[in-house]
Amino acid sequence: MRTEEEMLRLIVLAAEKDERVRAVMMNGSRVNPNVQKDRFQDYDIVYYVQDLESFTADHSWVDVFGQRVIMQMPEATALFPAEEEGFSYLMQFEDGNRIDLTLLAAEDMSEASEFDSLSVILLDKDERFPVLPDPNDSDYITRKPTTEEFSDCQNEFWWVTTYVAKGVKRRELPYAKATMEGPVRKMLVLMLQWEVGSKNEFAVNTGKDGRWLESYLEKDVWEKLVATYAGGTYAEIWEALFAMCELFEDVSASVARALDYELFSDRRKVFRYLKRQANQ
Repeated sequence: MRTEEEMLRLIVLAAEKDERVRAVMMNGSRVNPNVQKDRFQDYDIVYYVQDLESFTADHSWVDVFGQRVIMQMPEATALFPAEEEGFSYLMQFEDGNRIDLTLLAAEDMSEASEFDSLSVILLDKDERFPVLPDPNDSDYITRKPTTEEFSDCQNEFWWVTTYVAKGVKRRELPYAKATMEGPVRKMLVLMLQWEVGSKNEFAVNTGKDGRWLESYLEKDVWEKLVATYAGGTYAEIWEALFAMCELFEDVSASVARALDYELFSDRRKVFRYLKRQANQ
């Protein structure tokens, strides 16, 4: 597997040789001082270029980065169209490295306010970049919720649990799993992130989808979260759903106490409703 030094040299050298590339920036976990490096970290790279269409007219120019296992170009797909500006090449290489390379127009280099807090300049041919602060994860820390956000999270969680129950009772396994592992799980993780934030002055980053929650949660809370990941039987889904409800109730109560917010008034009625459905 190529080392980080080798990969960065390759990324910068390719840019130096191409007059259309005017600057190179790296974002993401590889520049986050709070993240332990490992071989699975992507190289999140931005090339600021002139004549962007000349790159996308012939995609073979990315072959310089090595032998690929697979590549995705979100802006060129119909099923998963990209929402961001520019054009991206997501490349998984045979040696285990991965580059997520985004092309942006060179004129987008001027406003420092547009740059992610996890940004490092690797190359600036025209010296157009403003001075950037040292990379930090300030853009990713868990923010204190407003009272409305706290209320909405609770409402969404308890509302969609009834969808899970409906899916189980109808024996619609894909639907039951999709609703539980989609919106219900999302609200549970968000509430857990708020609890971690409330205990750390809202100054920590628990990662995308709560990927680093284990490092912040008490052991017993983490074990309760683990118990919410269901198997593929209907009985296991019921068991995991009730575990989610109990954990959500405990954590939301903790956040409410910490922030002096109101708990969702109908939560116990929903829980009783779910119990009735399970027992019918």
